[in-house]
Amino acid sequence: GDVPLTELAELTSPSGDPSQAARYGAQSQYVTFLVEDRTYGIDIKLVREIKQWSSTTGLPNQPIYTRGVLNLRGTIVPVHDLRARFGSGLTEATQNHVVVIAWIGMKTVGILVDAVSDIVSVPNEEIKPVPSGNMSGDGSFVSGLVSSGDDMVALLDLNSLFPSVDDDLL
Repeated sequence: GDVPLTELAELTSPSGDPSQAARYGAQSQYVTFLVEDRTYGIDIKLVREIKQWSSTTGLPNQPIYTRGVLNLRGTIVPVHDLRARFGSGLTEATQNHVVVIAWIGMKTVGILVDAVSDIVSVPNEEIKPVPSGNMSGDGSFVSGLVSSGDDMVALLDLNSLFPSVDDDLL
């Protein structure tokens, strides 16, 4: 069920001309995933691994979007439901759902998403700013927008998405 990120990167690494990146400047890589019918991405450097959904242990007095904690090889990791964080209700999690294990500062968190779709390399100059005023609800969590094929990918700012992660018990 679980895919080590290095394997995922090898499966989806672009087979382009490496000198192309040098010509166009710096590139960033993002792990992209689906929540409902929208595509989101987070910086690949923040992603530790991708796990198949497994049930979590609930804790009292947590935000509505925190599904509980799981034990990841001895580390207790809080798992946040991205759909619920965006105000769309809790995910009906099945074996097909995945948890993206990511770093926020020095903390490790799990982010429940519908499916991981790809790893995309984006020239930094192609990252567009978020238009102000026309994003509903989740706009302040988005650090930029990029086109990937026919999709628009919203790049997530995990620090603003889960701001209390450093103040929490976990």
